[in-house]
Amino acid sequence: MRNVSQKRAAILVFTLPTLILFTVIVSIPICNTLYRSFFNWDGLSKPIFNSIANYKQLFGDNLFRISLKNGVIYSTVLAVYQIGISSLLAVLLSLKKIKGRKIFRTSLFIPVVLSVTVVCQLWISIYNGQYGLLNKIFEVLGTQYRQDWLSGKNSAIIAIAFANSWQYMGYYLVLIYAAMQSIPEHYYEAAEIDGAGTLTKYFKITLPLLTENYKLCLTLTITGGLKAFSTMYIMSAGGPVTATYTLTYLMYRSAFRVNEFGYACASASVLVIQCLLATIIINKLMSKDVIYY
Repeated sequence: MRNVSQKRAAILVFTLPTLILFTVIVSIPICNTLYRSFFNWDGLSKPIFNSIANYKQLFGDNLFRISLKNGVIYSTVLAVYQIGISSLLAVLLSLKKIKGRKIFRTSLFIPVVLSVTVVCQLWISIYNGQYGLLNKIFEVLGTQYRQDWLSGKNSAIIAIAFANSWQYMGYYLVLIYAAMQSIPEHYYEAAEIDGAGTLTKYFKITLPLLTENYKLCLTLTITGGLKAFSTMYIMSAGGPVTATYTLTYLMYRSAFRVNEFGYACASASVLVIQCLLATIIINKLMSKDVIYY
């Protein structure tokens, strides 16, 4: 009994600094933002309590609906591209017959360490309607199709999402590849004896054993897409018109362009709730007994 009490005390001692740091850096600002969302405030003058007026205005705002839709599109592109392509590359890089695997792993991770500004400027050039690489590829292929990708009302948000997906795909590749390497080799050897191919081994062995890893990756991509800001700020500034607005960009516009800090806090509160709901839904849908090996 004494040993149990000592272990609990030790756990408390080691976790208490982290809990205090989390409370100071995360919990208190979130609670303060929620509190400020019930006020009409320009950031300088005395706040005026207006109950839920900011939320009524927000839910009736067309920009809010556009932002919600773009957040879903952005998150979906990130999840499909980053997790799908990363899984495919991780499987290929795990094959021993592939030569130069270390070089490929390193080169695929390079975009992750690049500045977001550098990556955005690179993709702005690629998407350019006159001299961009994509349009040049169509020209080489002999087709007359041309597109100014960042000026299209429907294509802009998807184009920006692809740029962001390309930059951070290497991060998820490392997570998935490292998890795959931790799976005991004798599982695959037994499957090969039974005549299983690469795809069969992945769907019957790798995928079930990496459920927790994929849950983490999916949570990071979805929440990352919902709170994305810097990429669309640099590449399109929310345009054309409002085609690439997200909740974070709406929050930025409300706070720093029209000085409606209370309204911006309401947007931020909805964003936090949205990310929490997405995390809960992912954990619920992917909940299963953890497989130990």
